[in-house]
Amino acid sequence: MAVNYSDLKVMVIDDSKTIRRTTETLLAKEGCNVVTAVDGFDALAKIADTKPDIIFVDIMMPRLDGYQTCALIKNNTEFKSTPVIMLSSKDGLFDKAKGRIVGSDQYLTKPFSKGELLEAIQNHVQLTNV
Repeated sequence: MAVNYSDLKVMVIDDSKTIRRTTETLLAKEGCNVVTAVDGFDALAKIADTKPDIIFVDIMMPRLDGYQTCALIKNNTEFKSTPVIMLSSKDGLFDKAKGRIVGSDQYLTKPFSKGELLEAIQNHVQLTNV
């Protein structure tokens, strides 16, 4: 099934400017409408306005980490079905399990490739179009 990326609103939440820029550039080239946030608080302020189709969130962030951010998104009735994909340099079983507990839909280990990023989006789109 072909994925039409130009219809997708993607939010990237990461305190690393490099990760935000790189991810935004990769996804924008595919036609995605990308919104970025520097941390969980910034993201929560933007989510209601932008209503993203899919959210990528870094785990290790100041103030409000990725686990807390994911839990807050998933506890909101309007956004609980929005896929949240955790991003982390940690790839341990505990980290992945904790991500699942707070409601994340997938877990990508940094550094991730363009292919992995697009595959994660395709997995989401196929799930919602079934």
